[in-house]
Amino acid sequence: MPGIDECLLEAMALPGARGAALVDWSSGLALGTAGDSPVGDHETTAAETAELARAAAEYESFAPADDAPLGGDAAGLPVEDLIVTTRTGYHVLRFVETSFDSSVFLHLWLDRADGNLALARHKLRALAEGLVLR
Repeated sequence: MPGIDECLLEAMALPGARGAALVDWSSGLALGTAGDSPVGDHETTAAETAELARAAAEYESFAPADDAPLGGDAAGLPVEDLIVTTRTGYHVLRFVETSFDSSVFLHLWLDRADGNLALARHKLRALAEGLVLR
């Protein structure tokens, strides 16, 4: 099972990948980064994407309590990922579920011309499921 660095390197191997990060959305800090940042600074990008992730995770409109998995409770995060499309790229935020009270997500920045959004979502899901946080 890959750790943070291995996970980010695998994400960067995707076609069109420009940058990747593992971010703690409660603090806005990047736990690991690879490649470029859309604004030239990974910490700024981490803080800004954390705001978006926090909104999706905490606002009932995005994740109503009755959207909780069957047999589960509302504490589980029903939001799987977020996609933001810009004129030149895609930003995919994939929430990582852990055995502890986790608040981390993978952020992948893809070039719009070269990236494959479906492939990226599929790969990020697999990476998030196999990620070992050390």
